[in-house]
Amino acid sequence: MKFRPLHDRVLVRRVDEEETTAGGIIIPDTAQEKPMEGTVLAIGPGARDEQGKLVPMDVEVGDRVLFGKWSGNEVTIDGDELSIMKESDIMGVIEGAQTQRKKAA
Repeated sequence: MKFRPLHDRVLVRRVDEEETTAGGIIIPDTAQEKPMEGTVLAIGPGARDEQGKLVPMDVEVGDRVLFGKWSGNEVTIDGDELSIMKESDIMGVIEGAQTQRKKAA
């Protein structure tokens, strides 16, 4: 299924965190915190300002982003658990951590 977010919304796949600590202790799924890092899979065209002009998005597909722990709405698309959030929920882009697809371009 193809999904296109509307306005200033962003589709993000959360990055899986490690299941063990530095000391080798395995953390069960129920005790793990939700990751606050993810990869942008799709973006909308952007929001409109007061004059009706389209304001382009600051993030791009493939960017690795940092967002709040409880940001966005969780959805399941084609069996993948993803998050849809507004661009304003994203705190920043992690430089140098872009996906392989972006490096090849």
